[in-house]
This record gives sequence, C-alpha cells and structure tokens, in this order.
Amino acid sequence: MIAALMREWRLLAGPARAGLAVLALLASVAVALGLADVRQTRADIARVAALEARETAAIAGFAKGDAGEFGYYRNFPVWRAPGDLAFLAPARGDAVPAVMRIRILALEGQINDNEAANPELLLAGRFDFAFVTLYLGPLLLIALLHDLWSGEREAGRLAALDSLPWARRRLWLPRAAIRCGLVALALLVPLAAGGVIEGTAAERLALAAALVLASIGFWALVTLAVARVEAASATQAAVLAGLWFAITLVIPAAAHLAINAAVPLPDAAAIARENREEVHAGWDRPKTETMARFVALYPAYAAQAQTGVAFTWKWYFAFQALGDEAVAADSASRDAGIARREAQAQALGWLLPPIKVAQALQGLAGSDVAADLAFKADLRAYHRRLREYHYPYLFGGAPMTPADVAAAPVWGQ
Repeated sequence: MIAALMREWRLLAGPARAGLAVLALLASVAVALGLADVRQTRADIARVAALEARETAAIAGFAKGDAGEFGYYRNFPVWRAPGDLAFLAPARGDAVPAVMRIRILALEGQINDNEAANPELLLAGRFDFAFVTLYLGPLLLIALLHDLWSGEREAGRLAALDSLPWARRRLWLPRAAIRCGLVALALLVPLAAGGVIEGTAAERLALAAALVLASIGFWALVTLAVARVEAASATQAAVLAGLWFAITLVIPAAAHLAINAAVPLPDAAAIARENREEVHAGWDRPKTETMARFVALYPAYAAQAQTGVAFTWKWYFAFQALGDEAVAADSASRDAGIARREAQAQALGWLLPPIKVAQALQGLAGSDVAADLAFKADLRAYHRRLREYHYPYLFGGAPMTPADVAAAPVWGQ
C-alpha cells in the first residue's frame, strides 16, 4: 500500500500539487490570523483591567467616599476570555463584543445600544480556519477527485486499468486515499501548529481534527459517488460544484431565512430605545412613585427609601434599575427566541453534516450562539451583583472606604 501511495504521489499533476500548497498556505494564514485575534483580545482584556484600576484611583480623588460618585463614574471591565481553540473561529462580536466596560447604570442599553462590530465588514463573513475547512477544502477535494474515473475513460485507459488484478485495491483506493490524505494534511498541520502554540489539550485538539476529517470524509464520499457515474468529467465537475454551492451556501441561507421568519424576535434597537426612554422618563416622574416601584423589587430598603426635593443618588440609581426592569421581559423573550432559532439550526445540522461540522467547530472555539447567550446571562448576573453591592451604601449613607471600593465584585469571581 505504501508503494502504491508513493506511486500516486509521483503521478499527481503540477496543478494538483499547487492547489494543495495553496490550501495549506491559506489554512496557515487563517490559523495565524486566528492566533493574532486571540492575542489582541487578551491584550484588550489586560488593557481594560489596567485602565479600570487607574480610573478607580482617579475617581477616589474626587469622590471622597461617595458611593453615588463611584457608582456613576466607575467602569467595570467584563470579557469573554478566548479558549484554547478560539483561533479556529474567533468570536465575530456581532452579538456582544468580547471586551466591554459597564457601569451600574441601566444595563440593557449598554448591551443592545453597543456597536459590537462594523456591520459592513460582517456581511462578507470571516476568513478563519473554519471557513477554509468548510468552504475551500471541499472545493479542492472535488477538483482532485471528480475525474478519478472519467479522466481515465476520456484518455482511453479505463478499461485496461479496470482489467488489472485487484484494480480497486491496488489502484483506485490508493489514488483516492492519497488525494484525501493530502487535503487532510494541508488542513491538519496548521491546526496542530496552532494547537501547540495555544497549548491546547490533546483531547480537544483531537476532537477538532476529527471534525476536519469528518468534513473531508463527507465530501470525499459525495465526490466519489458522483465520479463513479459514467459521465463527462466536465459534467461531473459541474454537478459537484452545484452540490457544494447548494449544501454550503443555498440551503443554509434559505434555512436561516426560514428559521428567522418562523421565530420572530423583539428588536434589539427597540429594546435599547425603550430602556433609554424609561430611564429618561424617571427624571420627570414623582420621586415617591419611583421609590415605591423600587421598594417593590427590594423591600429591604423600604425604611430608607424616603427622598426630599433635592437630587439624591439612591433615587437616581433606583430609576436606572427600573429602566432595566421595564425591558426585562422583552430581553428575556429575545434571548429565548435566539435560543429557539439555534435549536432549530442545530436540528438542521443533523441532516447536513457540513452544517453540523461548522456548528461543532464554533462550539469548540467558543464563538457559537450558546456562548453568546451564556455571556449575556453572566453579564446581567454580574451587573445585578454590582448594583446590589452598592445599594447598602447608597441607601444607608455610609461612605465607601478604599477597602469597600476594592471589595466590589470582580468579573469572573
């Protein structure tokens, strides 16, 4: 078998070898870009953490222990730390950015009114390792395998080759295997290099490699099935190109539109606008009404909810919290709708293996919809912890000492 594989390697035409080299180069570039994106995200995390420490020290200079001043001016960094396979398909940032700074003001506007990424750049998609594996790898595989038999038939050699003893095992199997193996190698070597650089656990790297092999295996079976049909090689290439176009682009796009139509969502911009309008309306409502609504949420502060005519921080942060409360149902409905859409997309993936491979790669990279929703849920929980940490100082009137400021909840702890 090894001798047969070496023979087929020598017989590979120059364009085929060039195509393999280009695929390996593109996969390497995609991995390099993914690693650079991960490094940039980690640098951003370190930068905002350092910035928060400097800003807090500056705020302490004029806040003089006033919890309201700290609550209004202080920014708290939150982030999605990249995992050891994030370079496969870095988070796009079109749902929630990877790194944010939040205040204990109304949160929903900070989430939904944030320009997470340039929408024009997102339209073109992202060039990453998952893209190379799922879109470019199959195209090269089709180019290498579509004329496995038809090329010999058109050259007038097929009958003679098929008459050789053990032709399937000694000729066709090595010929198909060397082509599939080289495409796999062009993808797996850059993947392995990226995993080594990131220190990826062996079992997770093996799972990513298995997904790459699953994609190659699917397209190899499809291509060989079409190649075996007696037809001109140009016809087979056209049929396979059509299948690739339908499976990787048309069907997923049509399914995306159908799922979106079947599961409507509250508009994020509308949620942000309603949140902002509710907060702004708080300035004009009677303070007694605002504090009564707040006490309904936090009865423990009923005895400290009295306010006079003058501005007070506890009243200000009370209507900020009520702004989030006013859109909580819409926000929950939107997230639930996104989860339903994702569940339907996952179900579709079981019918089309390339889609399932794409979903699995995004899951390994931590850039899938589930990761977006989990991050938003953690963000809301953290924001609530921050608000509730400040409320005793806002309502009780006790100053925040440097130790109290330092003891505020920290993201991820």
